[in-house]
Amino acid sequence: MELHETEERRALRKAVSEIAKDFGHDYYVAKSLGGEKSSELWQAVGKQGFLGVNIAEQYGGGGGGIYDMQIVGEELAAAGCPLLMTVVSPTICGTIIEAFGSDELKARWLPGIASGEIIMAFAITEPDAGSNSHNISTHAKRVGGDWVLNGTKYYISGVDEAEAILVVTRTATDDRGRGRLSLLVVPTDAPGLTSTLIPVQAVTPEKQFTLFFDDVRVPAENLIGAENDGLRQVFMGLNPERIMGAALGNGIGRYALDKASAYARERKVWDVPIGAHQGLSHPLAHAKIQLELARLMTQRAASLHDAGDPGSAEASNMAKYAAAEAGILALDQAIQTHGGNGLATEYGLATLWGPVRLMRTAPISREMILNYVAQHSLNLPRSY
Repeated sequence: MELHETEERRALRKAVSEIAKDFGHDYYVAKSLGGEKSSELWQAVGKQGFLGVNIAEQYGGGGGGIYDMQIVGEELAAAGCPLLMTVVSPTICGTIIEAFGSDELKARWLPGIASGEIIMAFAITEPDAGSNSHNISTHAKRVGGDWVLNGTKYYISGVDEAEAILVVTRTATDDRGRGRLSLLVVPTDAPGLTSTLIPVQAVTPEKQFTLFFDDVRVPAENLIGAENDGLRQVFMGLNPERIMGAALGNGIGRYALDKASAYARERKVWDVPIGAHQGLSHPLAHAKIQLELARLMTQRAASLHDAGDPGSAEASNMAKYAAAEAGILALDQAIQTHGGNGLATEYGLATLWGPVRLMRTAPISREMILNYVAQHSLNLPRSY
C-alpha cells in the first residue's frame, strides 16, 4: 500500500475537485429539492473520463482501480455533492460486468458506463431479503432462449435515470433451501417491469424504488457469467460498494469540517473567535482525527482490493464502518459549531444529514459489519 499518492492520483483529485466545486452544494440541494437529477455534474465528470477510471482502457475507461474510483467519490462529496450513483453504476455494475460478463456484454455496456452516458442500477434487496441474500425470492426460469423473471425488489436506487438494471435473482435452490443466485442485465423498459417511488426524507437527487417483475423476459445472453454463480459475482461488486460508500462518508466529513473550521475562525461572540475555545476546538480536532483514520482505512481497503488480496473483504467492511461513523461525527459537530445556523439551509450542513446518516445503515448496516468482524476477524461464534 502506498502511503503517498502518486502524482497522477493527486492530479485526479485536483481535477475532480475543481469540476465539483464549480457546481457545489447549492446546486446539489437545488436539484434534490426540485425533484431533478444532477445530470449536468454527472455529465461533466463523465466527459473527462472520471466515471470510468476503474474500467479497462479497452472499454473506454481509465484502466485504474477502485482506489482511483474512491478518489472520484470522495472529491465529489467533499464539494458537497455525494453522488450515490457513482457507488452503483461504475463501481458495482462496472466491476461485476468487467470481471464476469461475456465479451458481448462488456462491449455493450462498459463504454457507456465509463463515459457516464449509460447509468445502470443494481437490484439485490427485497422486502424479506435485506442483508440475507440467501433469502432472495425473486426468481428466473429458463424458457427457450430467454430467462423469465418474477419477483419484487425493494429500495433500488436511481431506476428512473438508468437504462438497465443488474438484477440478482434466484435460479435454483440448494439442499438447505437457500437460493442459488444468478445475475441478469434487465433493460428498464422491459415489458412486465414496473416501479413505485419510495418517498424518503434524505435530500438527494437519486430516488428509491420498489420494482415489480411480472414475467419479464430477458435474453439468455444477458446472464452474467455462469448460472448459479451469482453469490461470488455479487461480492466482487459489494466490496467495492463498501469502499465507495466509505469514500462518500469521508468526503462529507471533509466538507463538514472545512465549513466548521472556517466558521469557528471567523465567528466572534465575545472578544475572540469561537474556535479559540477548547469546548469547540477539541471536538473538531477529535472529528478530524477520526476522519483521517477512516480515510486511511478506505485507502488500504481499496489497495488490497486492487491487488486481489483476500483481506480486502475485512478491510472494506472496516472502512465502511469507520467512514460512516467519522462522517456522522464530523457533520454533527459542524452543525453544533454553527449553533442555530447549523440548521439553516444557507449554511449547507443539515441538508447532508440524511445522506451521511444513511451510511450507518446502507450499503450494509453497522450491525452486520460488526457481525462480520466478530466472526471472521475475531473467530467468535456466529450470531445470526
